[in-house]
Amino acid sequence: DSNVSIKLTDKAADELKTIMEKEVASENLTTDAALRLMVVGGGCSGFTYKMGFDENIKDEDRTVDLKGVKVVVDDKSHLYLDGVEVDFHDGLMGRGFVFNNPNASGTCGCGEAFSV
Repeated sequence: DSNVSIKLTDKAADELKTIMEKEVASENLTTDAALRLMVVGGGCSGFTYKMGFDENIKDEDRTVDLKGVKVVVDDKSHLYLDGVEVDFHDGLMGRGFVFNNPNASGTCGCGEAFSV
């Protein structure tokens, strides 16, 4: 679906592919699995990003291929994820995925919660 403008950095895409390959190899996931990005209420700024692998893709989900990673977003989360870039940090502060949202008016230091 071309109207989902989410970006993955190369680093995030590589990391996600590595994780997925390991999960499929250990039979925790099938090759049908996609990365689900969603926004849920809560967190220090009102909303929190969640991501995880999901094999249950619904008809109303929007699916987009980002650098070889199948990403799915539900309709409600899509409103908040428009323009978001997912990056992967591997440094002294730990390893993890970070969401960069140009639309967020207030973000907290953890890079996971935001308000619009």
